[in-house]
Amino acid sequence: MEDKARQYALKLLSYRGRSVRELEERLEKKGFSQPVIRVAVQRLSDVGLIDDRALADSLIRQAVSTKLLGKKGVLRFMRVRGVPDEIISSLTLPGEEDELENARKLVRKKLPSLKGYPEEKIRRRLYNFLIRKGYSFDIINAAFKNRGFLSDDTEE
Repeated sequence: MEDKARQYALKLLSYRGRSVRELEERLEKKGFSQPVIRVAVQRLSDVGLIDDRALADSLIRQAVSTKLLGKKGVLRFMRVRGVPDEIISSLTLPGEEDELENARKLVRKKLPSLKGYPEEKIRRRLYNFLIRKGYSFDIINAAFKNRGFLSDDTEE
């Protein structure tokens, strides 16, 4: 039975990297018992096929460069993927400058779809969009500075 659990876990890992928690949950859904799951996961971990630390590093890169998430979004993304909190707390998250640049990229990307709306509606939609992506209020306000759609940010 342990061999079948390991084979199923290998199949799952062939699609994408997974955390220990993700693999345990999937194996449990498949009907394997806890002792069988523990042995299978431990063996895969021993040979280096499961590494939550390496997965976390990869997820940060994906969250920041592809998904353009803010710090809170990156943390939420990693927690959903089952990365343990002790690993998350030891990681280096993107700096404020990188986060601000990503927020500005998202604003530029989203603005064309909002043409024709009143300024207040544009502001509200962009603001809510950036909040959902995990950006702080300070980063959002900084990203809005000097934007043509806002009449009151002509300073700087």
